[in-house]
Amino acid sequence: MAAKLPAKNSDLKPKRGGQRIIKKYPNRRLYDTLTSSYVTLAEVKRLVMESAPLLVVDAKSNEDITRSILLQIILEEETCGVPMFSEPALVNIIRFYGQIMQGFMGDYLEKNMQSFMDLQIEMAGKQNPPSPEIWQKMLTMNSPIMQSLVQSYAEKSREAFQKMKDQMDQQTLQVLEAMRIKPPQ
Repeated sequence: MAAKLPAKNSDLKPKRGGQRIIKKYPNRRLYDTLTSSYVTLAEVKRLVMESAPLLVVDAKSNEDITRSILLQIILEEETCGVPMFSEPALVNIIRFYGQIMQGFMGDYLEKNMQSFMDLQIEMAGKQNPPSPEIWQKMLTMNSPIMQSLVQSYAEKSREAFQKMKDQMDQQTLQVLEAMRIKPPQ
């Protein structure tokens, strides 16, 4: 269930350095409380790309609907441009829902994506990820620096996977103990 926010509209005003509040009205329109204007999904995407912290709420219930708006943006990107996710990747993601691994997989994907973003930032030497053109040039380079950065990313990915595996092992042991079954040696 999504979180509900304070009922008073005055409590939704963004604080300095805080989240930008976008209200979604029943007519599907999005209202930016900071600029006091309606915005499009493309403008919300631009805010995300600019790393602006934002929160999208249902104007009627004050329910936090940020995730559903972000998923809408992903859906538009997947259908209108060059898809990031292949059909097999989407099928595998769907298969994780409702399974014991669901929580672990979300955590693993989040950490892996953050490692990848850190790699991009490190490669660019600045706070914004490089453009696709710069990425292409960097990936074709065969320098020791590039190899070191890719190796660092691979290590972070391995660490995230190992942590997920360790958590699964611990959870399995707890389940077996609760069922009074001796774990295999």
